[in-house]
Amino acid sequence: MSNILKINFRKSKRLTTLLGLTLDGSRLEGAVLRRTNGSLQLLQSFSATLTLDPLTAAPELVAREIRNQLDAAGVRVRDCIVGVPLKWALTGQTELPQLAAADAASLLQIEAEKSFPCDVATLRMADSRCALPGGRQYVTIAGISNSQLATLEQVLTAAKLKLAGITLGLSALQPPGVENSNGVLALVVGESHVGLQITAGGGIAALRALEGAIENEGSRRSLNAGLVSREARVTLGQLPAELRATVKRIRIFGPRELAQPLADEMELRFEPGGLRVEVVSAYAPGEFGVQLPLDASLSAAFSLAARRLAGQAAPFEFLLPKPTLLQQFSAKYASGKLKTVGAIAAGVLVILGGLFMYQQVQLMLLNSQWKKMEAKVTELDRLEQNIQQFHPWFDDSFISLSILRQLTLAFPEDGVVTAKTIEIHDGDVVTCTGIAQSQAALLRTLGQLRGMDGVTQIKVESIRGKAPMQFTFDFHFGNGRQP
Repeated sequence: MSNILKINFRKSKRLTTLLGLTLDGSRLEGAVLRRTNGSLQLLQSFSATLTLDPLTAAPELVAREIRNQLDAAGVRVRDCIVGVPLKWALTGQTELPQLAAADAASLLQIEAEKSFPCDVATLRMADSRCALPGGRQYVTIAGISNSQLATLEQVLTAAKLKLAGITLGLSALQPPGVENSNGVLALVVGESHVGLQITAGGGIAALRALEGAIENEGSRRSLNAGLVSREARVTLGQLPAELRATVKRIRIFGPRELAQPLADEMELRFEPGGLRVEVVSAYAPGEFGVQLPLDASLSAAFSLAARRLAGQAAPFEFLLPKPTLLQQFSAKYASGKLKTVGAIAAGVLVILGGLFMYQQVQLMLLNSQWKKMEAKVTELDRLEQNIQQFHPWFDDSFISLSILRQLTLAFPEDGVVTAKTIEIHDGDVVTCTGIAQSQAALLRTLGQLRGMDGVTQIKVESIRGKAPMQFTFDFHFGNGRQP
């Protein structure tokens, strides 16, 4: 029963908009909330009566009815968290001594098998723990049938919803994790039963569905306050003395016409013993650690969505884990030759996994070596970049100066031919523009230039004007190299 200790098999994603749904008999309530920075916004809320039972009717018909109710309320959000009725859950309590985690899990497995009248393998299990002196813990174990959860998930999936969690609506109204929940007996008046929960020692110490407390007489409902009072006293008496002494408040949730008579009865029975009774009709300031909308009405659906968006984990989580692809394949093809093929495929996957692990180890080793030489390599790269940048300035051939020298010697000293621009391309192609006082002077200059070392392929590109005239000519320099 390792899922008692580790119940969050799915990694929760960060949600900003969420639909909270609660089922209570035939009642379906919903609230859509959006979180913006440090505040919550109520987008839609609704309450409806279902004509079909989600657990016994055809899933596709129930899904269609729920989808119709959502469409009528204008709900378009897919992500939802669902609060199921407390009477769906089997509960039991046990005390744990100070043990290692593995031993505690084994002991809880044994206690669950003793407490529940069915095979615990058929249940989705969760637990909540209350601290006792000496490192001991008082544990409440809750389990819901896997078949019920699978049916609910099938219905909601068919209704185009995506489950983000399944928990108990009562625990969302009075969660054990908040400071003001320590020492509280909470009663929630539902459609067909009254839910009872005691929070103490940082956890849930008791959890019961009081059947028979609600009587339906035609269209009128009445509450048997005496029965609820007696059962509450019995439940308190079953707690360890250390936890029972901390219970100082009774909080009642539900419609005013039923909650107030129950509060009056509880006051007569419990206030002489020091327990304060209150009917809860609104959220306390700072209840969820975020700013609530002004139109927030108290409901389990609102509380479910608000606590999830506020980052508060549910004390019980019953969402079934999704099987891996390998598990799905094994379940589908676990017979005959395909079973052998599956085993071979699994072996291949193991080998590939080992090779991948070896590769990762090699990468880690190489990465470690790189970190040791990274500084030196970075310095060498910088030096190489500098060499490439400044290399042309340190050419031993001084080709640019040699070109300028040859041009200077070729041009006459009397200024009848003068140069305006000299361009050197690719180190050896020279373009010269200038002004000549006569064509004869230009030809003498070009003839002088042709006779010089390294000058080849002189070509006159253009001559404009007569006296003076503008000229442009090209030549190559460098022992007759071709461009």
